[in-house]
Amino acid sequence: MLLPFFESLRRSNIPVSLREFLGFLEGMRAGLVTYDLDGFYFLARTCLVKDERHFDRFDRAFSYSFQGVEGISEQDVLNALDLPPDWLTKMAERHLTPEERAEIDALGAFEALMETLRKRLAEQQGRHQGGSKWVGTAGTSPFGAYGYNPEGVRIGQSESRHQRAVKVWDRREFRDFDDRADLGSRAMKLALRRLRKWARDGATDEIDLEQTIRATADHGYLDVQTRPERRNAVKVLLFLDVGGSMDAHVAQAQSLFSAARDSFKHLEYFYFHNCLYEGVWRENARRWGDQLQTHDILCTYGSDYKCLFLGDASMSPYEISHSGGASEHWNQEPGQIWLQRARTQWPASVWLNPVPQPYWDMTASIRMIQNIFENQMFPMTLQGLEQAIKALGR
Repeated sequence: MLLPFFESLRRSNIPVSLREFLGFLEGMRAGLVTYDLDGFYFLARTCLVKDERHFDRFDRAFSYSFQGVEGISEQDVLNALDLPPDWLTKMAERHLTPEERAEIDALGAFEALMETLRKRLAEQQGRHQGGSKWVGTAGTSPFGAYGYNPEGVRIGQSESRHQRAVKVWDRREFRDFDDRADLGSRAMKLALRRLRKWARDGATDEIDLEQTIRATADHGYLDVQTRPERRNAVKVLLFLDVGGSMDAHVAQAQSLFSAARDSFKHLEYFYFHNCLYEGVWRENARRWGDQLQTHDILCTYGSDYKCLFLGDASMSPYEISHSGGASEHWNQEPGQIWLQRARTQWPASVWLNPVPQPYWDMTASIRMIQNIFENQMFPMTLQGLEQAIKALGR
């Protein structure tokens, strides 16, 4: 039954590999889920989907493959397994505490509860509040919203208060995952992995299996060959805008910074405010007393570095175009001069903007920086980050 499910995922253009599918089967064989459709769904999605963009495709493939499964009753399962009900009862008495058995008895009254609800809806006239019988609000009836009953049907209630309702009758609206959604740290790491350039460096402490076999065959005795470990040799500079309007985007900036620290061995980072000027800093607490000269950084890091600027680019246009236009100090040279120098020194450079792209044309400073970066400005979404990484890799 699960092989058609695997084929359905592949037809839905979900890049699931045979190894991942075998891992999923191992989880099923280990008994991670048993007769639990929700648990089965989450186990399958965890094992078989690597990218959040594919969640919606997975849901459609899952629904197509297992449609009708929810209609199979517990009695049908028991009939298929041919397990005597008294045997199950005895096993429950043996392994469950009195409290657990009482809870199971409460859940077993579901059919009676729903039948009672149908009768009361047919008999009830008008709205009721605070009662103990009719469907209403703020009472002790099993039916309704915002009341208390340890076993009930919640209808139209925006939150769970006692975590004991046996059924919730609300229309739940879900939104598809797509590649324009805001990024989390995990999604950023997956995107940044595409910016890789493998090289072998360091001590020769990793066994080279192919060369060991070849040398052993040539010499007639075991001749172990080693080689340096393979590492990501890409070198990255990260310039982070902080303060002011960027306070609204701190979580996204922190996620990108964390993902970059985990993804690149050669990473250097610096902070600036609004636009790049003659000084940057590594610690915000010491931004005035311990600044680094931007000119020195331009001379220190070679043109083989990949450079990412992260900022909302939202400021007065004078901060970019005029001397003395900076908001916090007197800058001798306009910000656009320093940005152009950075672009010249690091040709592989992009600007990531957390402001939603439809609003970019409404801000003059964003358009100015777009022009300086020759349209190499990308939104802080999964699609935008992937486009930025692709531009850096050229």
